[in-house]
Amino acid sequence: MTFSARVGLFIVLVFLALAVIGPRIARFDPARPELAENLQGPSFIHPFGQDRLGRDILSRTLYGARVSLLIAVFTVTTSLVIGTTIGLFCGLAGGWVDELVMRVVDVLLAFPGILLAIALSATLGPSLANVVLALSVIGWTGYARLVRAETFSLRERAHVEAATALGASPPRIVLLHVLPLLAGPLAVQATFGFSGAIVAEASLSFLGLGTQPPTPSLGGMLAEGREVLIQAPWVEIYPGLAIVVAVLGFTFLGEGLRRIIDPQGVAE
Repeated sequence: MTFSARVGLFIVLVFLALAVIGPRIARFDPARPELAENLQGPSFIHPFGQDRLGRDILSRTLYGARVSLLIAVFTVTTSLVIGTTIGLFCGLAGGWVDELVMRVVDVLLAFPGILLAIALSATLGPSLANVVLALSVIGWTGYARLVRAETFSLRERAHVEAATALGASPPRIVLLHVLPLLAGPLAVQATFGFSGAIVAEASLSFLGLGTQPPTPSLGGMLAEGREVLIQAPWVEIYPGLAIVVAVLGFTFLGEGLRRIIDPQGVAE
C-alpha cells in the first residue's frame, strides 16, 4: 500500500470513528444554548470554544461530522447503484439505447453540478432526504460513464466471449465476469465521490438548503460563524478544519487506491 493510501486510510478511519462514536463522547448537548457563555474561546471544558448561542463547538462538530458522513454514504451508494446499472445496460446493449442515454448524461454534465444541486434543493425544499436526492441526481453520471467505458472493453475479452459462446445468460456474464473486474475502478470512483459529497453537503447547508437547525451540520456552522469571524474565529476554524481533513483523507485514499489498481496509468 502506498504512503498516500496509508495516510488517507488513517484519516478516514479516524473520521469514521469520531462520526460514529462522537455523540457518545460529546460532553454537551449540541443544540443546548448557554447564552451567558456565548462566544467563549477554547478552554479545558470547551476545547473548541462556544458559538454565539453558547453551544459547545466540539459537540456540534462531532454531530455535524456524523450528518456529513451519513449523507455521503447514502449519496455515494445511491449514485453507485444507479450509475453502475445504467452503465452496464448501455455497455452491453450498445446501439441507439446507448446513444440516447449518453446524450442525457451529456446534458446533465453540461450543467455545473453544484448549481444543479442548489436548484433541485431549492425546488424540493431543504431536508436531508432532498439533499441526498439532489446530490444523487448529479452523482450517478460519473459512475455510468466509467462503467460503460469499462464494459465496452471487458465484453471483448476472451473469457467473456467464451462465456457468451457457451450460452451463458447476460445476468450471469455480468455477475461472474464483468462486475468483479469493475470493483477496483468503482472503489476508486466511490472514494473520490465521498469527498465530493461532503463538500457539496457543506455547501448546501451553508446556503441554508441542506440540514436545518437545530440539527448541527458543518456547513451550517460555517454559515452561522461568518458574522463573528473576526471576533471569534474558532467558530469557523474547527468545522472548516473538519471538512478539510475529511476531504483530504478520502482524496489521499482514492489516489492511493488508483495507484495500486492502475500503476501504469499513473506513470503515464
